[in-house]
Amino acid sequence: MERLWFITNPGSGSTTKAKCDALEAVFAERGLTLVGRTAFPAEAMPDGADLDRDRVDTVVLFAGDGTINAALSALRTWEGSFLILPGGTMNLLAKSLHSTLDPQAIIQAAHDETTRIALPYIQAAGNRAFVGLIMGPATAWFRAREAVRKGALRRLFQAANVAWSRTFGGSGIRVSGVSALAGRYQAVFVRPERGELHVAAVDARDWSAIVQLGWEWLTGDWVAAHAVSESLTRELAARGKKPVLALFDGEPVSLAPGTPITAGMSRKAFIATRAGLG
Repeated sequence: MERLWFITNPGSGSTTKAKCDALEAVFAERGLTLVGRTAFPAEAMPDGADLDRDRVDTVVLFAGDGTINAALSALRTWEGSFLILPGGTMNLLAKSLHSTLDPQAIIQAAHDETTRIALPYIQAAGNRAFVGLIMGPATAWFRAREAVRKGALRRLFQAANVAWSRTFGGSGIRVSGVSALAGRYQAVFVRPERGELHVAAVDARDWSAIVQLGWEWLTGDWVAAHAVSESLTRELAARGKKPVLALFDGEPVSLAPGTPITAGMSRKAFIATRAGLG
């Protein structure tokens, strides 16, 4: 790790300019060369050709799940390394790669680290999720969450009202490929594991689970929401005749019904500083 490209999202409360400046100071202290930076989404993600031309060896991501997902998608064919720093709410990728959530300590540990590991992901119609995917009427909560992030109180109440109505007013989503999940559900969560997918479903009969689901969405850690039914599979799909809204690491995507949702594995591109990995 010598020549870096720094990607962050200034709109996030966790990645303020002061925090970014402090990390850039650590780069300088360690003798690392900061070749360029991207403030997403105001600026477009760099492409692999640009990074190769500037001899960048590592992209440093200090952002939340959505920005990290966008960067990894834009650079999926690039052959360099990625350093994930905790700059979001859940920071699940950072937790899996590092033994600390102190970004400055991670940079110092990563400078001389040679371990690169692969990460599992969910894939469907060219989209990938490294943290998780959610489908079903409860996906309407994502608009309420965006309102929370932007501090738009009036929009929050409007979005929450719509989300509540859709969660309880719809017939739910049905999936194929998971024999244990034969009903209709308000939310189907999918989490990537090595070689398979962990699937959890919540239905409207469990009111406490739905209330928790909404709360976890508003506070950020939607992966922690309680699941009524759980199972493992290698492939699943949404049933029905209409497109389905799916959230890939929190980012909305419309999937055609029957689109295969499968497990994938990245190349060994992620710098890991946690002991025992690699």
